[in-house]
Amino acid sequence: MGMSEFYGTPDERESIATIHRALDLGVNFLDTADMYGCGENERLVGQAIRRRRDEVVIATKFGNVRDDQGAFLGVNGRPEYVRECCDASLQRLGVGHIDLYYQHRVDPGVPIEETVGAMAELVAAGKVRYLGLSEAAPATLRRAAMVHPISALQTEYSLWCRDVEGEILATCRELGIGFVPYSPLGRGFLTGKIQKIDDLAADDWRRLGPRFQGENFAHNLAIVRQLEALARKKQCKPGQLALAWVLAQGDDVVPIPGTKRRSYLEENVAALQVELTAGDLAELELAAPAGSTAGARYPQSSMAAVNR
Repeated sequence: MGMSEFYGTPDERESIATIHRALDLGVNFLDTADMYGCGENERLVGQAIRRRRDEVVIATKFGNVRDDQGAFLGVNGRPEYVRECCDASLQRLGVGHIDLYYQHRVDPGVPIEETVGAMAELVAAGKVRYLGLSEAAPATLRRAAMVHPISALQTEYSLWCRDVEGEILATCRELGIGFVPYSPLGRGFLTGKIQKIDDLAADDWRRLGPRFQGENFAHNLAIVRQLEALARKKQCKPGQLALAWVLAQGDDVVPIPGTKRRSYLEENVAALQVELTAGDLAELELAAPAGSTAGARYPQSSMAAVNR
């Protein structure tokens, strides 16, 4: 996402180099969406993997509608829109099929059975291999899974966002649905590289996030300070420790840390070498217990679209 929009000025050359480096390091799961850069991110990913398609599991999403100027128009889960979006994504990506196709947000105006039914038709047509949902509530997951197997649920999860613990993760495990945490580094906050709001570019979308504002920022930075201290003990970086914590939550948990640069990519991949003991996990629990983060994870208008 950040390669095309929201997280400062895009750099296409570095983005493509980063994707190529990821593949060279053995990273084989690339996550995009039709709304990222209003289609530009899918084109970027397609360009980057053009000669390496067989090495990659491509996930993309539909459902968040934007106009030509980028304004958000709402969520659409109507069957005809599902089919239209899939064909458009295939064309932008330049591939014959999408490996994992998500509904980006649940449309409250369309029964999930109708949306997933249309998605299942894409599987039957060979355009899609597996189906996923993003930010879906447990009851929605259960209804969807009765129509067609759901392979993955993508929802925010990290040391500073633990809402899924309990019912959502339990439902995924009951139904055999893999869990894909997005923003496992707390939108970069848990790396310790954001010490003040002006560390973010003027057009960085994170400036609008409640957790990055005022007293919330100061409160959350204090949590990062504890993470930094624990990382020094482990002789790793705080972002690596935060990623290692997510990876330790189960083999069915597959985080997708976003980055725009090769240097940060390599730092993220090195988190695989960080082994956490029971004692380490207990210390992290004390440093960042569930519910300790200040502020909602999105502005109010966006929060209305999650977990439904």
